[in-house]
Amino acid sequence: MHSSSVHSNNAIPTEYRDGAEKLFPQGGFTSKKGLSLKAIGEFANTLGIGAEFRRLLPIHKSPGTELNTYLENFQYNLDLLIQKTWVEKADEARKEILLDEVPGFVDRILKKNFRQALDEFGAILDELAYLFFGAQSMRDDFTEYTFRIDAQMGLFWWYGSQLGRLKDFIKDHPADDEALWAVLLLGICFLTNF
Repeated sequence: MHSSSVHSNNAIPTEYRDGAEKLFPQGGFTSKKGLSLKAIGEFANTLGIGAEFRRLLPIHKSPGTELNTYLENFQYNLDLLIQKTWVEKADEARKEILLDEVPGFVDRILKKNFRQALDEFGAILDELAYLFFGAQSMRDDFTEYTFRIDAQMGLFWWYGSQLGRLKDFIKDHPADDEALWAVLLLGICFLTNF
């Protein structure tokens, strides 16, 4: 999945563009304007996961049974998605590699290492997009393609394409763990309910 370009932002239907660009500004992040929890919450609503997102947002503060259970459900559902994808024989190894990456990602979340988890999640989503859509996921018009299938799906894959931009920004700028968790939770919630 290619990282975002102006082309992929233009692929976003007009009714979603304002909310999407509040989350990931088209001109990029600035040191004064990083992630907005309000914009993240609004984007969760647009993805159809707003209630679950709001319920789960604070659970990373008191790790325990609820967080562990939710991440187990996420991992189980993601494993099922990966295993159920039909791929060419040559791509079977990719499925196995991806299945092996998910537990490490979950572990980073449990350890509150959100920066590294963000990097890993971007790679997981790239690989998942490839398993779902094949070489189409590598094309510049991938976001537009997914919007033609379903608006929420298109928004989700657009979000996935933006994680690299965020990763690049936080290399040189402080990032609030709450905001990083919220951005990760968007994808976790969506995939848990996919």
